[in-house]
Amino acid sequence: MLPFPHISVLHHKHCFSSSSSLNQRAMSSLSSLAACFLIATSLVLPSSLAARRLTAAEQEQPLTITYHRGPLLSGAISVNLIWYGNFSSSQRSVLIDFVDSVSTAGDAGGKHQFPSVTSWWAMTEKFFSESNARPPMLTLGDQILDEACSLGKSLKNADIAKLASRGNGRRVLNVVFTAEDVAVEGFCLNRCASHSSRQRSKGGRFAYIWVGNSEVQCPGQCAWPFHQPIYGPQAPPLVAPNGDVGIDGMVINLASMAAGAVTNPFGNGFFMGPKEAPLEAATACPGVYGKGAYPGYAGELLIDATSGASYNAYGAHNRKFLLPAIFDPSTASCSTLV
Repeated sequence: MLPFPHISVLHHKHCFSSSSSLNQRAMSSLSSLAACFLIATSLVLPSSLAARRLTAAEQEQPLTITYHRGPLLSGAISVNLIWYGNFSSSQRSVLIDFVDSVSTAGDAGGKHQFPSVTSWWAMTEKFFSESNARPPMLTLGDQILDEACSLGKSLKNADIAKLASRGNGRRVLNVVFTAEDVAVEGFCLNRCASHSSRQRSKGGRFAYIWVGNSEVQCPGQCAWPFHQPIYGPQAPPLVAPNGDVGIDGMVINLASMAAGAVTNPFGNGFFMGPKEAPLEAATACPGVYGKGAYPGYAGELLIDATSGASYNAYGAHNRKFLLPAIFDPSTASCSTLV
């Protein structure tokens, strides 16, 4: 594990944490995806999107992701991490290593192992070739620790945006992680993670992501397939590849939101369906992680011979991760690594 770069800490009353993330329901066709979209991965513009029924007119729309001519996040992008609440160093290292794995340089430790996190991230490049924009090159930026929960333990959407504003720089994607005992507006009710954007004080907008730790609050909703789901088929949960149900779930949600944030950062990029409830690069494929996925079954995955953990990607520093399928605009289908 590389040392944490540029960590600044806010000192206040301590707030404890653990881990978690996004529950996704596998669906056998894109038609059922459009009709039964799980909002846990929804985009927030600017507030969380609620579950809704598609009208007949919306159901007749082409089931493919289209470009709405807005800007994308392209070129060099620094990913700043804001940790809200208490995360152990081992928990932080898993999420840091995932971000590091997305960059070509960071994946050097696993570049000879396929499938890799970089090969998963490369699947988003088809969106950029269609828009004639350069693909994003993500690198790990600054980190800010607010272990004392300076805004309290019950956060509104405005609080998340305020926390995201702590990340410095112009070409950035700021990520807010909230700990297991921090309640967030809409968390566990209609979302497990989200991405949005905010106006800068000196002009322009920046994109940001929020991912909650659901291990204590709602693992059955936000940590599947590493936890028994609340609804639907009750197959045994999978073993988490990094030994932490909540954090491995957060990796899934972070990956899903990152794919959406770079391809639809300001609500007018690539998405399917109505702008108020868009299906994006990864959220168009909920619950799909490997070939043959169906509701309650994540698909055919790789299995670690020692731990029995399920994964589909190798990452930096000998990490293994489970990552969501990415929608392929050229085939109008969900693509998986395995």
